[in-house]
Amino acid sequence: MSAPVEVDDPGDPRLADYIGLKDADLRRAVEEPGAGGQGIFIAEGELVVRRLLGSGFGVRSVLVTPKGLAALGALLDGVAHPVYVANQAVMNAVAGFNIHRGVLASALRGPAVDPAALVASARRVAVTEAVTDHENLGGIFRNAAAFGLDAVLLSPECCDPFYRRCIRVSIGHVLSVPSARLAAWPGGIGWLRAEGFYVVALTPGAGAADIRSLGLGARDRVAFLLGTEGPGLSAAALSAADAAVRIPIAAGVDSLNVASAAAVAFYEGSRPGS
Repeated sequence: MSAPVEVDDPGDPRLADYIGLKDADLRRAVEEPGAGGQGIFIAEGELVVRRLLGSGFGVRSVLVTPKGLAALGALLDGVAHPVYVANQAVMNAVAGFNIHRGVLASALRGPAVDPAALVASARRVAVTEAVTDHENLGGIFRNAAAFGLDAVLLSPECCDPFYRRCIRVSIGHVLSVPSARLAAWPGGIGWLRAEGFYVVALTPGAGAADIRSLGLGARDRVAFLLGTEGPGLSAAALSAADAAVRIPIAAGVDSLNVASAAAVAFYEGSRPGS
């Protein structure tokens, strides 16, 4: 890499990608193409930035404290993007809060992915309806990576998977598990069924089948349909699925967090002959 550049002014225009990281409206305007942004995202933390640097995403720059620079070490050698080094106070002033991990990076999102191309050879996919909590969505991506899912598909109302907190909670797996947004909803569920997917809708409803009874591991193509925290799946989504399934839990417990439920379901679907 070129020599790291020391920056001591929080107003330095070269750090514009990193301003106000906790301001959701500002970040949407800076990052998201649909909101007039530049089509970028921010990666936070050593593990996530390591994953970014090993991915196919185009890195714009890296911003680190001296400690963060030492942690990344030789990983930065031979890369063309600029590396800015700032002390902790400057980094905090730019980001708007204490970036105690001391490592940030800005990268390009790339073009939107065509759902049809994404599922053409997929066997296991997650489908999220109106999941608006970034931590829940990040957990779903992390679980999808852990159990070998091929993709995550999002309804139009879902939050941005490339938001910094979502990427951080996923431990960078938003960058390794491909995703796409379904423009038609709930029509996208019917499209998946037409593509040969057996769509199972996760719900704690009493009328749902025990997830262990469906032999999901033996099915060729399975799509796991997940709803938002609280309300769960809409009636339209439930009726569009092939089956409604539940995860048996102890009496007196209302339900599992959606990311936790996703992990159990993904595991069940990964067991050969289950």
